[in-house]
Amino acid sequence: MLIGILLVLVVGVGVGPFLVPVPPLADTVPPAQLADADSKFIAIDGLHVHYTVVAGTQPSGDAPTFVLLHGFGASVFTWRSVMNEFAAVGPTIAYDRTAFGLTERPLQWSGDNPYGTAAQVSQAIGLMDALHIQRAVLVGNSAGGRTAVDVALAHPERVAGLILVDPAVGIGGGAPGWLQPLLNTPQLNHLGPLLVRRISKGGGGELLQRAWHDPTKLTADVVAGYRKPLRANNWDEALWQFTRAPRTADPLPKLAALATIATLVISGDDDRVVPVEISKKVAANIPGSQLVLLPACGHVPQEECPAAFMHAVRAFMSARQTSTK
Repeated sequence: MLIGILLVLVVGVGVGPFLVPVPPLADTVPPAQLADADSKFIAIDGLHVHYTVVAGTQPSGDAPTFVLLHGFGASVFTWRSVMNEFAAVGPTIAYDRTAFGLTERPLQWSGDNPYGTAAQVSQAIGLMDALHIQRAVLVGNSAGGRTAVDVALAHPERVAGLILVDPAVGIGGGAPGWLQPLLNTPQLNHLGPLLVRRISKGGGGELLQRAWHDPTKLTADVVAGYRKPLRANNWDEALWQFTRAPRTADPLPKLAALATIATLVISGDDDRVVPVEISKKVAANIPGSQLVLLPACGHVPQEECPAAFMHAVRAFMSARQTSTK
């Protein structure tokens, strides 16, 4: 009898998930159909990567180039309030990392998993190569800060500076190692897209609310901007692939190697997504870095406190330019 019960349980666990229907998404379209007037697409590592660029207004030929990297669940939209401000200092490019925004979401591939951390580094360098950017100041918010750090550690010769905005470094990232075998079972892979669709309910409102110090600044237009990529084909399957993709070790123990790269760490003083103590730890582990805490600001200061954010950026870039003369 016991053997019979165990057999039923095994069959239930093994077969049960496949009995749960995962209906196709409705009302989704190819990402290019969601493009804005300033949207551009470029082939990087076999993917169509979405980006936007502001050429800059500086007459100097040695003006720095900024490459902006958004965080989890965001897109180039997160930089809308500061793109022109950055461009007043130097040419500025923002792009959608794989699984987000309007960048292509592959469901099959050969070689490295395009959703893994190693591929994120390759895509950043590939974009710089394709746009003929030899060196850039990398500006990364949250998980984009983790990518900026990974790029700087792997290719320091390509990084002219780092601006890490509430960086998701020193907090792990992705699913823990012990959970990876479960995430890669056929059963959970079947259910995965259904699980991540929950993010679309309310536009991911709970996470967005946590990202702002003052949630009243989270207007309907902002929510709509975050929701737009959820109309792209296969967004749910891609986000699931991102969730289960291979992750490299957290770079926190290696941050001392960035001592030769001018670094600014910015954090809102009321970050409820990546605690302020994390940003302090990141700054403390990069010799010579500067830490700026913005008062009455949350996890996305480039959106919530753009004036104070850009004041800190301009001061940092001015000091950096003076020190390199």
